[in-house]
Amino acid sequence: MANEYSIDATGKSLGRIASEAAKALMGKMSADYTPNKRSDVKVSITNASKLTMRDKKRVQKTYVTYTQYPGGLKKESFANLSARRGYSEPIRRAVQRMLPRNTFRTARMKNLIISN
Repeated sequence: MANEYSIDATGKSLGRIASEAAKALMGKMSADYTPNKRSDVKVSITNASKLTMRDKKRVQKTYVTYTQYPGGLKKESFANLSARRGYSEPIRRAVQRMLPRNTFRTARMKNLIISN
């Protein structure tokens, strides 16, 4: 039995949406929460393009990745990332980084559905 949990992103900030989604994916919203059992909660986020963010933060917020090669540090702003990959990618990255770093993380991320 898979539970459904939906979040409307209209007028909310990125962190509020991501923390609510991460909490639901971990199963903390249900009464039978157990930390060592994977919950099969499906979280859907709608209206991802309507999230609220200040214009200054759209330019200043950076996502940093490292390729493990010398000189492989890559930086990209929120505006460039959302233009290149869509508004769902910053939300996906925020939720993924709020989940615990264990073997359940990839399975939990598969239960996250984001629509613009």
